[in-house]
Amino acid sequence: MNAYLEILIRSLGAFAGVIFITRMVGKSQVGGMNIAEWVNGVVIGSIAASLTTDLKTPAGYYIFALLVFMTLTIVAEWAGIKYRPAHKILGDDPTVVVHNGVILEGNMCKMRYTVDDLTSQLRQKNAFNIADVEYAIAEPNGELSVLLKSRVAPVTPQDLNVSTKYKGIPSELVVDGVIIQQNLKQNNLDEDWLLGELQKQGIQSLKEVFYASLDSDGNLYVDKKQDKITYVQDITDKLPGRMPQ
Repeated sequence: MNAYLEILIRSLGAFAGVIFITRMVGKSQVGGMNIAEWVNGVVIGSIAASLTTDLKTPAGYYIFALLVFMTLTIVAEWAGIKYRPAHKILGDDPTVVVHNGVILEGNMCKMRYTVDDLTSQLRQKNAFNIADVEYAIAEPNGELSVLLKSRVAPVTPQDLNVSTKYKGIPSELVVDGVIIQQNLKQNNLDEDWLLGELQKQGIQSLKEVFYASLDSDGNLYVDKKQDKITYVQDITDKLPGRMPQ
């Protein structure tokens, strides 16, 4: 059999095999990626490593295999967008694991999803008590979506019927001493205004500015390159010098 044809057949089998195994091991193994991305990362990475280290096998074989897997990944993602059944195979479905404070062990068992997995991901969502969880849904990419019960959910201005101002993304005006002209123009400002505002903060030259941004309320934030900080708290457990007696 022609070597390239054999590589093609093996690649097709390996691609299908990895998808099957990934579906079997459950959502927690995907690590924030869909199945096609998982295959792409695991298999293509392995082929690339072999291409680098295996000096006996012709490099063309590995390059061909990389191209095959790249094509299969693109086709799989396209099929997942165009065809619902393919999307179900490649993307899986969301699974409810907590409903009204009750853990659904059957659904967790089907996904091979442990209580440790659940409690760990709940803590990452600031949900430390399962009794406070209305819904917890394991998403196809391995993430956990959490809806807290209304009695413990954070109160929002909408809950209090309080009006709020629009809060947009701050515009970068200076980065490492260089003015971002486009952002100045978008805010209907000019260099004279910027330099004047910097002078109000005791800054005489752009070279002194590491970063400056303007928020939606018109407030200018400035960080100097030379920060005059007399004490910086160390959050590690490393203590300089000798331990106190």
